[in-house]
Amino acid sequence: MTPVAEPSGPADPTVERIRVLVADDHVLYRRGLEMVLGQEGDIEICGEANDGAEAIVQVEELLPDVVLMDVRMPRLSGPDATAQIKASVPSTRIIMLTISDEEQDLYDAVRAGANGYLLKDVPGEQIADGIRQVHAGQSLISPSMASKLLAEFASLMKRADERPAMPVPKLTDRELEVLKLVARGMANRDIAKELFISENTVKNHVRNILEKLQLHSRMEAVMFAVREKILDLPT
Repeated sequence: MTPVAEPSGPADPTVERIRVLVADDHVLYRRGLEMVLGQEGDIEICGEANDGAEAIVQVEELLPDVVLMDVRMPRLSGPDATAQIKASVPSTRIIMLTISDEEQDLYDAVRAGANGYLLKDVPGEQIADGIRQVHAGQSLISPSMASKLLAEFASLMKRADERPAMPVPKLTDRELEVLKLVARGMANRDIAKELFISENTVKNHVRNILEKLQLHSRMEAVMFAVREKILDLPT
């Protein structure tokens, strides 16, 4: 494994740092991420990988908290590596960080179990915030990609044969409001501002939604809601 630079930002010894592995076949991009994230006192780059196959080996050896995973890499793609990592080390959370904004790449990443999906052109501080958000148990997707995901599911629904709607647990009006904002890719703090409630209240609503629907992540909740026609989709 290639050595990585020690973080140069101030580290609070009372804060447990988030250990991150970077999987990308472009060396210069990996170095750039190390420089940007090295300024964050609560984030530590613990390793790196050149492709999906190497990422699996490194994750099993290093047990990072979060993996930043490119979508298209030699030997093994990001989504394929993600599926294997989720099977062998389910505690590791994975953010797909890529130049690709194609709907199929996004869909493959979600299906593989990715916890987040960001484009590489986002600011460095947004990547750092995304790492913290995913490490805290939330799912992460940019608003633009959330729109693409919803559009893709709307298209799939139009092509599918009509079938009777399955009964679903009843959500409260407030829970439906929260779910619709989650589907737009909004973080908890932004939902709190939108609905004039506390961030803790938003977290409780999201937790109740997942429990009622018997799902494990925000992305799964959105996919379920679209499939069961709980959300109003653009035509």
